[in-house]
Amino acid sequence: MYTSTDGAPRGSDEQADAYQRARHRVGQIRGFYSNLFSYLVIVAFLAVVNLLTDRTYLWFLWVAAGWGVAVAFHAYATFASRGLFGREWEERKIREIMDRERK
Repeated sequence: MYTSTDGAPRGSDEQADAYQRARHRVGQIRGFYSNLFSYLVIVAFLAVVNLLTDRTYLWFLWVAAGWGVAVAFHAYATFASRGLFGREWEERKIREIMDRERK
């Protein structure tokens, strides 16, 4: 299989679609790991700042909890939701409806 200058495979439309879906999926996964890395670095930095300035009130935990919930939702959307109403589910339902309408 040959690729074009933008990296997309040349050939059938099906191959091009599969490549675009895979590229999109890799972008989603990269986005999640980027978010997770930012979360870990920034929360660690805020924890150090908090502990060096005021050990009596741990305010960085509020940031860690709030952003942690957002990271958890991002993880769910990236990894877990593929089986629960994800792309595979959509495609199965589309095939099911099309089969029913043909009969």
